Amino acid sequence: MDLQGRLQKHQEAGLYRQRRLLSSPQTPEQCVDGQSLIGFCSNDYLGLANHPKVIEAMVTAAQRYGVGAGASHLVNGHHETHHDLETALAEFLGYPSVLLFSTGYMANTGTLNALLDRKSLVVQDRLNHASLLDGGLSSGATFKRFNHGDYSHLDQQLSGDSPQKWAVTDGIFSMDGDQADLRRMANVCAKHNAGLMVDDAHGIGVCGPNGRGTVAQQGLGVTEVPVLVGTLGKACGTFGAFVAGSEQLTDALVQFARPYIYTTALPPAVAAASLTALQLLAQADEARAHLQQLQSRLRQELTAMGYHLWDSVSPIQPVMIGDAAQAMAYSDALLKRGLLVTAIRPPTVPKHTARLRVTLSASHTNQQLDQLLQAFCDLRHLDRSYHGA
Repeated sequence: MDLQGRLQKHQEAGLYRQRRLLSSPQTPEQCVDGQSLIGFCSNDYLGLANHPKVIEAMVTAAQRYGVGAGASHLVNGHHETHHDLETALAEFLGYPSVLLFSTGYMANTGTLNALLDRKSLVVQDRLNHASLLDGGLSSGATFKRFNHGDYSHLDQQLSGDSPQKWAVTDGIFSMDGDQADLRRMANVCAKHNAGLMVDDAHGIGVCGPNGRGTVAQQGLGVTEVPVLVGTLGKACGTFGAFVAGSEQLTDALVQFARPYIYTTALPPAVAAASLTALQLLAQADEARAHLQQLQSRLRQELTAMGYHLWDSVSPIQPVMIGDAAQAMAYSDALLKRGLLVTAIRPPTVPKHTARLRVTLSASHTNQQLDQLLQAFCDLRHLDRSYHGA
């Protein structure tokens, strides 16, 4: 295998990825590769990753339970903090049962592989997260996609006589920041006797009553969305993931979801920290209001400058550039001004849709947003070749 040749082609196409070294907490003020920066690319939407109460909960639990879980949940790693967190998440979301997973990728692939077989049909939004797509493809089911947000196309794709059908979508799309119309999807699914699975990783904590996410925001629940996936590493500020549904669903996942069965459980101290973060998240209406104000201001002022923003209703605000190399040039120019904004390029997003993915946090101040907006204004004047493609 010619790895060097593949890497060189990747570099020449402007698609080469490099890791940055963070040596500070996950806050807006960061030290990255030894440079002091203001970060606008974190998913810590409510600023809970460095909250003192969350830190205290984790330290206290680590002193009591140690650092590692020691085993998988089914061997000897299912601690009482895991149980307490699952119970609290179920109550918060209004779902009968919740099962913890170590990562969101494992939750999505494990759930889809446990639910589907070769006789099943699964239809996914074309812009779903990679973990959803990979889970559908690896399940052995008949796999189809529908055009992004095109529920007439979903209707067509669900046609047929498969004995088991599922439609799968993100609640809020991680690269575009727009929201799925879950009620329309639920109606289409009901027409075809299909189940609906929603990954609301970027919605829970940010939208809906008390931050309960897109499903609750659109007035739905376990009847319409029998499988709800969420993560703890975004608005919750910690680590891990979960699947919410009926008790029968979570029992089936315990029996058949291989990423659950064969993975060491989350550290119990992380589960304890997540429980505290969940309590803070549910009471964070003021933080969500501030976040919404930042979003509205960013969109209004960048649009007035002539930038092309995607139709996002979330803290994820993509500034569309088009060309991958140009997106990298913009990201580098912002970095020189002390601002960390990640350029997102293919294959993470479709060809010719490279963008600067600005993500906002309730921890950002209006003064920090001022700096970002001024930098974008300066870049606009410097680069007259930009057309918002």
